[in-house]
Amino acid sequence: MKEDTKIVRAGRHPAQHGGAVNTPVYHVSTVLVDTLEELEGLRQRKPPVMAYGRRGTPTSHAFEEAVAELEGGAGCVSFPSGLAAISGALLTYAETGAHFLISDSAYGPTRRLCDTLLKRLGVTTDYYDPLIGGDIANLIKDNTKIVFTESPGSLTFEVQDIPAIAAAAHERGAKVLMDNTWASPIYFKPFDHGVDLSIQAATKYIVGHSDAMLGTVTANEECLEALQETTYSMGFAAGPDDLYLGTRGIRTIGVRLRQHMESGLNVARWLQSRPEVVRVIHPGLPNDPGHALWQRDFTGASGLFAFVIKSCPRAALEAMVNHFKYFGMGASWGGYESLCMPTSPEKMRTVTTWEPGGQCMRIHVGLEDVDDLIEDLSSAFDRLNAAM
Repeated sequence: MKEDTKIVRAGRHPAQHGGAVNTPVYHVSTVLVDTLEELEGLRQRKPPVMAYGRRGTPTSHAFEEAVAELEGGAGCVSFPSGLAAISGALLTYAETGAHFLISDSAYGPTRRLCDTLLKRLGVTTDYYDPLIGGDIANLIKDNTKIVFTESPGSLTFEVQDIPAIAAAAHERGAKVLMDNTWASPIYFKPFDHGVDLSIQAATKYIVGHSDAMLGTVTANEECLEALQETTYSMGFAAGPDDLYLGTRGIRTIGVRLRQHMESGLNVARWLQSRPEVVRVIHPGLPNDPGHALWQRDFTGASGLFAFVIKSCPRAALEAMVNHFKYFGMGASWGGYESLCMPTSPEKMRTVTTWEPGGQCMRIHVGLEDVDDLIEDLSSAFDRLNAAM
């Protein structure tokens, strides 16, 4: 089955729902049985059979089946947000005395989780250079349980050598976790590259419309049971309406991502031509330091990247960003709308130095006409220059 066909068909079972094309929204808490024998066996039920609302419904089963099939894993567990998915994956391997290795370019809340809650639980965390590759072997200890990757890195977009990191980790018995949100299940197949658990902030490209919070962790066969047990024990459960929106978003993710990629590259190339821009950070550009690895391991790029403008007074930065016509400023990304805002990645680094040479900007290129977006950015640069 080709990828676009799989996107449309994965997790769909119309015959089980009266012929409905989309799996309906099941609002469920209690699941009734008729006999004492069935009641005693209720807790042993495994998906896709319902046992209790928190342990899954046809709505969640359809969504999880689709994500697992697209990512290539043995199974998937859904969560009420991307950060909840990260928490569930890390807590699966958290125990007193455990050691975690986390990329220095990881999502900020991932770091906060490791430095606070996991620290209180007796887990020690070391951060590593995202470009370390196979040399991660030198940092792995006897008690290292996981190596956490995020490729490209949050805000700074370093492309990690996932196969080399996975080979080194597995040789020492450590599991490899990856935040795969940037590429989505479409443009990076984590289990083909040695990942054990793949995490998605499904809020982003899977939902795709900025109207639902959702997260996923897909696991290989070896790790799936432990992930499920941790998830059920912690009480994580995504809401049925958000799960429905996630499944609906999956059906168009292929065509949406192709447009995000095309428009994003067009904007990135245009930004390279601007005198106000120090550099553009986009793995899909041939001159990007991560381009070779991206070209080797990824099948496409999303609409999220960064660029650096020359240092400027705050008043000039405000003039630039306060009057966008089409770009918005706000947390998250991955929806149909375009976003652009200043960032300060250097404040989160602990073992590597981030010296952009100016003000870093994170940009998400949405589905608007690319000429309108470029015109909006051009006007923003005019305001910047006028305020300098």
